[in-house]
Amino acid sequence: MENYLDKIHTPEDLRKLSVDELPKLCEELRQFIIEQTAQHPGHLGSSLGVVELTVAIHYVFDTPNDRLVWDVGHQAYGHKIITGRKEEFSTNRCYNGISGFPRREESEYDAFGTGHSSTSVSAALGMAMAAKMSGDMKRNHIAVIGDGAMTGGMAFEAMNQAAYRDVNMLVILNDNKISIDRSTGAMSKYLLSITASPQYNRFKNRLWNVFTFKTKQSNKITDFFSKLGNGMKGYLLGGSNWFQSLGYRYFGPADGHDVVYLVKTLRALKNLPGLKLLHVLTIKGKGLEMAEQNQTTYHAPGKFDPDTGERIKAETEGLPPKYQDVFGQTILEFACEDEKVVGITPAMATGCSLTIMDKEFPNRVFDVGIAEQHAVTFAAGLAAEKYIPFCNIYSSFLQRGYDQVIHDVALQKLPVIFCIDRAGLVGEDGATHQGVFDLAFLRAIPDLVIASPLNEHELRNMMLTAYRNAQRGGLPFVIRYPRGRGVLADWHNEPEELAIGRGRVLREGERVVVLSLGPLGNNVSTALDELEKEGLRCGHVDLRFLKPLDENLLADLAEKYPVWVTVEDGTEKGGLFSAVAEFLEKRKFTNELRHVAIPDRFIAQGDIPSLYREVGFDVEALKSVISEN
Repeated sequence: MENYLDKIHTPEDLRKLSVDELPKLCEELRQFIIEQTAQHPGHLGSSLGVVELTVAIHYVFDTPNDRLVWDVGHQAYGHKIITGRKEEFSTNRCYNGISGFPRREESEYDAFGTGHSSTSVSAALGMAMAAKMSGDMKRNHIAVIGDGAMTGGMAFEAMNQAAYRDVNMLVILNDNKISIDRSTGAMSKYLLSITASPQYNRFKNRLWNVFTFKTKQSNKITDFFSKLGNGMKGYLLGGSNWFQSLGYRYFGPADGHDVVYLVKTLRALKNLPGLKLLHVLTIKGKGLEMAEQNQTTYHAPGKFDPDTGERIKAETEGLPPKYQDVFGQTILEFACEDEKVVGITPAMATGCSLTIMDKEFPNRVFDVGIAEQHAVTFAAGLAAEKYIPFCNIYSSFLQRGYDQVIHDVALQKLPVIFCIDRAGLVGEDGATHQGVFDLAFLRAIPDLVIASPLNEHELRNMMLTAYRNAQRGGLPFVIRYPRGRGVLADWHNEPEELAIGRGRVLREGERVVVLSLGPLGNNVSTALDELEKEGLRCGHVDLRFLKPLDENLLADLAEKYPVWVTVEDGTEKGGLFSAVAEFLEKRKFTNELRHVAIPDRFIAQGDIPSLYREVGFDVEALKSVISEN
């Protein structure tokens, strides 16, 4: 039997196929994604759901000349495979491999980098406006938005502005039952067939010319017929159409898994100028039964059997827990004690383990969708009314709520507790997801406490400290911790309240002292153990808090240790290294200062051991910096 996928190296090859051959190609592409992702874990479900849509878009449109923006980018595996990256797809998300998201540096077909969600309409609109200002009205601009991205405020902002611009842009809403309620039925398909047909649109344009007297300016007559048409469509679809109310020419809902039908529809829309929205219905995980039935789990399932879909679970017995699970269990303990404790997350309830509390107190856990800005200010509103909100946001996503942290929380001194998950290097998701900037961008904000735990016991201690601080109406409190497992199998301690801004001496030494913040201190301990066996005895301090900094402890260390080494899993500019350097300068101390931190560049994807070696976080690299003469 002929294998079509082996012949597809670029979309030009794809366009040589007949429309009737596309369903077979889609089968092969879906199976290839399943087989590759089973061995090399990544974002499975979303890419399986858009196979037919991917093929149809590249078949109809002249990519890369026509600009295609994927949102969110983890839908784009099929896109990568048919745009020249099939042979290297086994390196997806691997060290020195291809990125798991569209990346402009990687391919001319990746029109825009989209590691974070809700950006596609803004980017495509900017490209469309650029084309218009350059006099190129023939180029098409396609934004594929889905997988919950429409809940992001930025998407709404872009949709609003686009409605007031005469641009040639198609927004494709990939509705996989996450962002918009399902709307199905024969009437919907019938309306799509009519409204997307060339005959219908020629007829509509003729009427427009007649009733505007060829001026193309709307008037009372055209307004009446527009309202009548929108009202009829809203009635037939069972409700009003928000997109048409904004000014979009709306088409849909369409079956997102009928590639022949999608090709027919997209061909019609390609020749239709102006602003359009195509609403397609897809199934996340399409083609793998277990992925369809367990869409959250199979969003990124890890390794699995490609034939059955059965996940290959790693042996976890006796291993330390994940930091996220320690958070989940600990907030549940506080919630049982205090009805004012609430949990908030922007679409990451499973990832941050707020699901643990949600099972017991569903009315006190709020998943606000992909809306980090709202999550922060929502938490501030709760804190203003004497509730105790634990707002759990991944480090790289908190970047999107920076203004709200400043304006709505810190400026008003509201005791919101930010639990920043996935801080530091996160690995395979690459530069868009590495949580390395939070220490620097948060340290600049007044009236903010910033802490990072060495291990699971310290995480529980810091959560208790933040909780008690909030009960007393104290300052907003940040606790940041990494992705993955901790270091303590016996993690369930009785938490103790800490003195805010106080560090602790872990070991005494001579001449050199290491000042660490957060879990990297465990690698420091290992390095110091080995150095001591080699005859070099160094001190080690777990600072616990970046802000306020323990200046009394640092002043004592300045008298004893002429050489200091700071170690942090954040950027070298603006974080712990900067804070300690500022302290030494302010107090006129002359101690030598070395540092280990994320270098001033973006860190690409890869496994954690490889990335640690690259940036100098591994034990051997730490030993080298600490023992340097």
